[in-house]
Amino acid sequence: MKVLITGAAGFIGMHTVQKFSKLGFEVVGLDNINPYYDTQLKFDRLKQLGIDENKIGYNKIINGLDSFKFIQLDIQNSDEINELFAINQFEVVVHLAAQAGVRFSITNPRDYIDSNIVGFYNILEACRNFKVKHLVFASSSSVYGNTDSIPFIETQNTDSPVSFYAATKKSNEVMAHAYADLYQFRITGLRFFTVYGPWGRPDMAPILFAKAGVEKEPIKVFNNGNQKRDFTYIDDIVQGIILVCTSEKIASNYQILNIGNGSPVELMNFIQLLEKELETTFEFNFMPPQKGDVVITYSDTSEIEKLGYKSTTPLEIGIPKFVEWFKNYYRYSN
Repeated sequence: MKVLITGAAGFIGMHTVQKFSKLGFEVVGLDNINPYYDTQLKFDRLKQLGIDENKIGYNKIINGLDSFKFIQLDIQNSDEINELFAINQFEVVVHLAAQAGVRFSITNPRDYIDSNIVGFYNILEACRNFKVKHLVFASSSSVYGNTDSIPFIETQNTDSPVSFYAATKKSNEVMAHAYADLYQFRITGLRFFTVYGPWGRPDMAPILFAKAGVEKEPIKVFNNGNQKRDFTYIDDIVQGIILVCTSEKIASNYQILNIGNGSPVELMNFIQLLEKELETTFEFNFMPPQKGDVVITYSDTSEIEKLGYKSTTPLEIGIPKFVEWFKNYYRYSN
């Protein structure tokens, strides 16, 4: 199977490429390597995949480990995307590229239109025109908004997002539904729940907390810590992506699936586990709720479990793995 993975230099993208390549799939990874956060982290992720940053050039395919090839490309450029699809004739596309970040979307909404709406449209069109068998794309648990209906189940109403990021992800789901119905090819959207682990994004809580903690800076805790998150370890997420891409059990052309741990944890408990593993004492700066944040995320994973999915990594296992990577990568020692 020939697979395109967009967002290959991203957190989830890197791990997904790694797994697909090890399983023997022919993989092309795409990323524009934008500067939303430190691009060196993206280059270092690509290095794990056998890609030398000094050889990277725009619209230039280079070889990595196993059967992996990488190209720096922007999904907003439809002509270049169509050319890539025409040359490679992908069977499966795993679309993980997007402008991420709930809070950034409040101050920079245009970036989300360009990447998450225009870019996603270009991917949909390329999949349609070049006869891709299955498009799997990243949605988000943020589409559920603030709701009292928990756990979150795929069939519940998601018409009230509380961030513009969430609104663009909801838009992706609606666009995908129309394409699956109109053009009769398979599209599956995956609602990810608070993914964490090695090589994570530096704008997300685990790294923000860990850095502040070891540098003896106060940790900003919004909503006075009264939040719960369905923290899901990266290996469980990738397991779910692989299952969806390879399963013969998906009957309908369009499907939305939750991928989470199915066990929400109070934010302060997560912080305490992180504090213990880092062997340091955190200082807290408790703050009011942040615009765009939801109070709780809690996944019902019964639908994806029908494909064989099972989250097997509790925080007590995942956090030590994350901390080990964090200390090594950022060169912290006790």
